[in-house]
Amino acid sequence: MAENHQVIIIGGGLSGLATAHFLRKQEPNLDLLILEGGKRPGGAVRSFKNEGFLGEWGPHGFLDNNPESRELLHDLGLDKQAQRAPLGKFLRYVCHRGQLVALPQSPQQLISTPLLSPLGKLRLLADLWKKPVLSEQNIGQWAAHRFGREVLPLVDAAVTGTFAGDYQRLSMDAVMPGVRNLEKEAGSLLRGLRRKKKAPGNKKTGHLPSMLSFPQGMEHLIHTLVKEMPLQTESKVRGISHQHGQWRLESNDKVFTTPTLIVALPINGALPLLTPLIPPPATKVPEAKIVNVLLGFSKQVKIPYGFGYLAPERENRFALGAMFSTHMFPGRAPEGKVLIEVLVGGRRHPERLELNDDELIAKILADLGELLPLNEPPCFSKVLRPSGGIPQMEVGGHLQLLDWRHLCEQEHPGLHLNGFGWDGIGMNDMIKAAKKTATTILAGNKGQQEEAPVKPVYF
Repeated sequence: MAENHQVIIIGGGLSGLATAHFLRKQEPNLDLLILEGGKRPGGAVRSFKNEGFLGEWGPHGFLDNNPESRELLHDLGLDKQAQRAPLGKFLRYVCHRGQLVALPQSPQQLISTPLLSPLGKLRLLADLWKKPVLSEQNIGQWAAHRFGREVLPLVDAAVTGTFAGDYQRLSMDAVMPGVRNLEKEAGSLLRGLRRKKKAPGNKKTGHLPSMLSFPQGMEHLIHTLVKEMPLQTESKVRGISHQHGQWRLESNDKVFTTPTLIVALPINGALPLLTPLIPPPATKVPEAKIVNVLLGFSKQVKIPYGFGYLAPERENRFALGAMFSTHMFPGRAPEGKVLIEVLVGGRRHPERLELNDDELIAKILADLGELLPLNEPPCFSKVLRPSGGIPQMEVGGHLQLLDWRHLCEQEHPGLHLNGFGWDGIGMNDMIKAAKKTATTILAGNKGQQEEAPVKPVYF
């Protein structure tokens, strides 16, 4: 006998759990089940604790500028528990000519920054006269056309900090469709932003957002979401089919049926399940894999005040960058200690992940020693090697995959796709998509096409 539920969600990561939360918020008695193939829920959101040090396997936080995320935290009572690191208070650094240089945080600092030459700063304004290129562009092509080639190292750093990706491969149209739409409508990004700022109903905050985390680590959000949630772990769905208005799922030795199916898996986990329905244009999306290396030192090591730094590819550094974790959030290290979390690998350098832990740590210390005053060896070290990677929304395939996703949902009533890599890779992206999925289902699958948001870029 098949086990039937009103709604079944495949995937117990952030996307699946958040979608379930928004559904049950409006329909507390909804017969809902989450099937998670792994031993634990949460997916990439996972915290590490040892010897008083607290780090992250996956995301280190998310910004407080997303209404859906704020709603979720408020619902869970986590808004009062969250730790906040304001972007306006903490410096962010870029490796520039072998030194750490603070990113400008005001127009006055932009004028004086050594990151751009006087001509490079003037070239930024040429955006006002540059006509948009209508065809798909990678992020590097788009930025060079709009603002000049001098900005490319900064663009590279921003892409590294978000995707661990290659800005010459990532599609600007897929990564930031709202920005592209604004540029095409106004003929210039700066002109479009100015119009948007003056538009009626536009909220003027006047300050930069804050990065949020929790004293127990990011996994505390997952633990809170899971409470009283109908979740089955180690229930890997091996096949789905649709007949007579019902979805049939085969999982281990069980069969489930439902009229409403949400596939909330990472994009590369979802594609094999969906391929039998309508063959996709690609069976796999490129990924960027990284390792996070935790290094603990005594407070005698004077780490620059701020969030951390990022290194553009042209600097030829071993590490992609590092987070100064104990500056951002209290309680990340024992009393009298500091914690640095260093990222290695990414889309360009997967070969570095083949090094063993000792080799990785040695190369990182040599690299950091040229940028920071490390006058002692670390008192603690740990290499975190996540099993998954970061989906890359690259030119020549991702836009077609998004069109295919839309076709799948249109052709198969009751099917909804969200998860890591479909609507972005940030926690805010996934929570926003979760709320949209829940709203569409509760409205009788009559979701409205929304305008792509204009996402700000923060290093």
